[in-house]
Amino acid sequence: MREVLERQRAAFVSDMNPSLALRRDRLTRLLKMTEAYTEEIAGAISADFGHRAAQETKLAEILLTIGGIKHARRSLRKWMKSRRMRTALHFQPGSSRLIRQPLGVVGVVAPWNYPYQLTMGPTISAIAAGNRVMIKPSEITSCFSKLLKRIVAEHFDETEMVVVTGDAEVGKAFCALPFDHLVFTGSTTVGRLVAESAARNLTPVTLELGGKSPAIFDPDCDLEVIVPRLAMGKLLNAGQTCIAPDYVLLPEGMETRFVDAMRRAVAKLYPTLADNPDYTSIVNQRHFDRLSSLIADARAKGARAIELKAEGERFAGGRKLAPTLLLGVKDDMRVMQEEIFGPVLPVISYRDLDEAIRYVNARDRPLALYWLGKNRRNRDRVLEQTISGGVTINDCIWHFGQESLPFGGVGASGMGACHGEWGFRALSKEKPVFIQSRHNALPLLHPPYGKVFDLILRALKKIV
Repeated sequence: MREVLERQRAAFVSDMNPSLALRRDRLTRLLKMTEAYTEEIAGAISADFGHRAAQETKLAEILLTIGGIKHARRSLRKWMKSRRMRTALHFQPGSSRLIRQPLGVVGVVAPWNYPYQLTMGPTISAIAAGNRVMIKPSEITSCFSKLLKRIVAEHFDETEMVVVTGDAEVGKAFCALPFDHLVFTGSTTVGRLVAESAARNLTPVTLELGGKSPAIFDPDCDLEVIVPRLAMGKLLNAGQTCIAPDYVLLPEGMETRFVDAMRRAVAKLYPTLADNPDYTSIVNQRHFDRLSSLIADARAKGARAIELKAEGERFAGGRKLAPTLLLGVKDDMRVMQEEIFGPVLPVISYRDLDEAIRYVNARDRPLALYWLGKNRRNRDRVLEQTISGGVTINDCIWHFGQESLPFGGVGASGMGACHGEWGFRALSKEKPVFIQSRHNALPLLHPPYGKVFDLILRALKKIV
């Protein structure tokens, strides 16, 4: 891996500012690769999961990747332009500019839950910014990782983009390489280890992590409209989504109506579950067992578990898990201490909005927050008095799909941002440049100091 890194770095040094045409060419090759291999990508991901509908992959991974590539190609000329910046009066007639330059070689560590989109998102930003890219996909999705390695090699020279496969030990060694920037998407626990490893090389990092993203229902919300949207956001990829609603904050007295609305919404999305080709399996047995143990722990500590499945439906083998609501949860339950990452949804009742806001703020800052209701005053209070990576109002997860908005966490849910120009800037060096004029007044401030210096300094204090 180090030898590949050095070859990429040498290639970068030979062309430290790739042209607009070359960057667009790389993006175009990425687009053609995505379109040409859509079916194989969907098939490999489904094989890794045990089952995932091709339509789900095409929506959540392929469509978003194509949109990101096209947005970057359209915007690239504007992003690359140097910018004239304001120059302080006492430094005029000098001028100031801001130049955006590539960093060099960017490492991308991708997760298993959306293995293509969460690989290509930062990769699009990296190559748009003019960088070389090394990618380490997850060992959990091994079929996909092998495919990605092959198709990237077909479309890119090793000095432009390369995929490194291997187990967790390979991943650790990858993160220890002296990249010019490292992008990691995954759990908060592993993110801390990645940041520590990168810090030894003073490698800057973008961390896209997770956490417990709340969905706050307002008393005036229309459950028949809102709950189907919540169900879709929660059950996409069977809840194996970093920005899936992790728990619901519900006004007291709405519990029965909410459960009934969720039951209807799930039945409409998935009339059956076990044999339904639209419903995704849990990625492996370890994660299936972990989710089952979260439910068992909550039950043992007094929570009521409600499985939202057709009456009498049985799950014989396989790794499909019925959507499960948990009522009466308490903070000492594991389900309220860990990111769930599956089709399990705790429901917490609150008396007033102040209590709901306090509950969110007493915990790590989430990657996403959802406000569901009509009351604009309450909505604005939640927006102003909570901190989260991003927000969707009256729906779930779709702020992620906006290329014009930054995506990223805060605190335990991550650092840095990606998407669109935000990703381009994160993977560029914004170099400040001051251009001195031949004729300027600054020599008046040079030694030897005297009365003229004091007079000018007093005047400058008034105008700066």
